[in-house]
Amino acid sequence: MRVTRKTKEKRRERRREKKRREEKRREEKRREEKRREEKRREKQRREKQRREKRREEKRRERKERERRRRREEKKRREEKRRERKEKTEREEKKREEKRREEKRREEKRREEKRREEKRREEKRREEKIFKRKK
Repeated sequence: MRVTRKTKEKRRERRREKKRREEKRREEKRREEKRREEKRREKQRREKQRREKRREEKRRERKERERRRRREEKKRREEKRRERKEKTEREEKKREEKRREEKRREEKRREEKRREEKRREEKRREEKIFKRKK
């Protein structure tokens, strides 16, 4: 049986159709793959961002803790310094008070000595006078 032109045309058409469908299917597959790849990249990018953000946050927290710690340390040092200063001032005051007290006592002793000396002197003079009268 002879194959007519029409039949040949039909076969050709069917083959072309098959090829087109095949091409379409491949194209769809490529697009799907591309879309998946894009999705995957996007996911990675978001994940990276999230990690970066977290890292940044941690870094800020560390910095903040460090600042706080330094401030506290500074306050403690200041407090200690102030306490030492106050203690020194109190001790100095005490010493000063002692010196003044000692000075007063010394002055009193001298005064007492002078009076005693005066009395003796007076006594001697009186004795002299008394002896003369005799």
